[in-house]
Amino acid sequence: MNETALKELLYKIADDQLILGHRNSEWTGFGPLLEEDIAFSSMAQDKVGQSHALYQMLQTLGEKDPDTVAFMRNADQFHNCILVELPNGEYDFSLIRHFLYDTAEAIRFEMLSESSYQPLADISKKIRAELRYHTLHANTWVKQLGSATEESISRLQRSLDSAMPYALGMFEESPFEKDLISSKIFGGEQALKERWIKKIEAVISQTQLRLPDWKALQPVTGGRTGKHSEYLQPLLDEMSEVFKIDPTAEW
Repeated sequence: MNETALKELLYKIADDQLILGHRNSEWTGFGPLLEEDIAFSSMAQDKVGQSHALYQMLQTLGEKDPDTVAFMRNADQFHNCILVELPNGEYDFSLIRHFLYDTAEAIRFEMLSESSYQPLADISKKIRAELRYHTLHANTWVKQLGSATEESISRLQRSLDSAMPYALGMFEESPFEKDLISSKIFGGEQALKERWIKKIEAVISQTQLRLPDWKALQPVTGGRTGKHSEYLQPLLDEMSEVFKIDPTAEW
């Protein structure tokens, strides 16, 4: 087993979950409906908890403790895709991001539940169960608002068009992609992307939305190698504020 490849995989998944968890938590108290306020808060809690579990796994592989890893790194040390660090914007953008990201993440953990690295396979089965609610929530609202009023359809369409290049950046390949696939730790980003496209096409086809021609789009990459937007460092500063004041605080 290539331990370096495994760590890189764990970091990018955990960082995705942590950062989007914090973005989703920003809807607490600001959701367009009380139910959505609660839903995004609940999903945020799930994602932060999932990231913590993955950071704990990294600690067993010799990395630093979860608090240090989560709150004491700078932006260029994070491996999350750029999609998850973008500001929430209006609800339509957050919903589309939620739909695109969680569809991919559900498939990712489905694939990882068959990983040759047993601790990862075991935790992936648990996370898959939690993600069923996330994908059901996203699919329900995209179908409803994507077929409702002219305004809701046009808003979602604009957000879908703007988010898609960033969403394609989720599948930025690891330098260790061949090792991960050959050792059966993970089936690879290309296989994940192909399954993801089929899933989102199936949902979008049930709405009045149009999926952008993803083959013609330039994926926004760089996040996996620490090259982020200007939005990540301010978010990390905010996230780490309490920990830096009181390092004994618990998640």
